[in-house]
Amino acid sequence: MKIQVVIHQAEEGGYWAEVPAIPGCATQGETFEELLQNIYAAVEGCLSVPMELPANG
Repeated sequence: MKIQVVIHQAEEGGYWAEVPAIPGCATQGETFEELLQNIYAAVEGCLSVPMELPANG
């Protein structure tokens, strides 16, 4: 699956990123490498949806 990520340089240092296709999915990192690790975790968390089983009867 390919997902577009928009990466920004933070004014105070480091980076932050957002995923336009997933509202509210964003993260940050002190280094670019840390940001990449964090964005994978953020996308996984944003796409994880708890499943509810249908009630019987």
